[in-house]
Amino acid sequence: MLIRFLKYVEIRTKIASVLPFLLGLSYVIYAYGRLDIVNTLLFFASMLCFDMATTALNNYIDVKTNGKTLEFSQKNAKQILFVLLILASLLGLALVFLTGLIVLFIGALCFGVGIFYTFGPVPISRLPLGEIFSGLFMGLLIPFLVVYINAPNDSLIYYDFSNWILKLSVNTLELLKLGVVTIPAITGIANIMLANNICDLEADVKVNRFTLPYYTGLKKAVNIFAGLYYLGFTAIIIMVLFKIVPIFGLIVLLGIIPVQKNISLFRKQQSKLITFPLSVQNLVFMIIPLIISLAVGAIIK
Repeated sequence: MLIRFLKYVEIRTKIASVLPFLLGLSYVIYAYGRLDIVNTLLFFASMLCFDMATTALNNYIDVKTNGKTLEFSQKNAKQILFVLLILASLLGLALVFLTGLIVLFIGALCFGVGIFYTFGPVPISRLPLGEIFSGLFMGLLIPFLVVYINAPNDSLIYYDFSNWILKLSVNTLELLKLGVVTIPAITGIANIMLANNICDLEADVKVNRFTLPYYTGLKKAVNIFAGLYYLGFTAIIIMVLFKIVPIFGLIVLLGIIPVQKNISLFRKQQSKLITFPLSVQNLVFMIIPLIISLAVGAIIK
């Protein structure tokens, strides 16, 4: 039962949400020296439940569109989906109660995009926008929320509502710093989606799914794939130059060696079975050393 459930929600793919979570966690500890365990655990549980729910929804819908076989009956699969959505919602609302309306707004936005990524008359996954949405909503907003729920109130965005007057303030500098830190996660996650769409290009067209590679062509799509990684490594240099991360964060640049090797392999062959997993490896090569650098920096700071 458990094995079937984990396969249904594709637990192995949750690295794409767990790594941005850990990135945000290591950054907030390094930059602000703060950690609220209750808020963090609530967010992680809600995030994981929702990530599993969106995957379950995608697999459930694929039964109708692609003839995919589920690990459960359609009735049980739907029940699991609803349970995960309810758990994610309840945990999210508990977090909102403890933190405020900013979390409610961004959380609701993430929920909406997650659901309509696969569901609805024109799902996002059938448009050339999947890379943008997945990169920004997972690579940027997950770390943002982790930092927001742990950092001091005036660190990123804060508001005051009194006498029916809403005052919203934005700490531009701190947001820019966080934005730069998340670039490797944004590009790495976007490339997982791009690699998936490149490998599935012919099959997607047959079911009227026209993703980014359909419009750019295969060669340009692979060039974008490579360029996004180079952008991520450039962001590492910017982080160190502007002292956003410790100087030994430059060690992350060593990851360009295996990443470049994987890019070359992907250029030669675009296979869902053989070369698609390289995009996941590349995300790990970029993000894990950055997380470790921030964690060590927080310890010795």
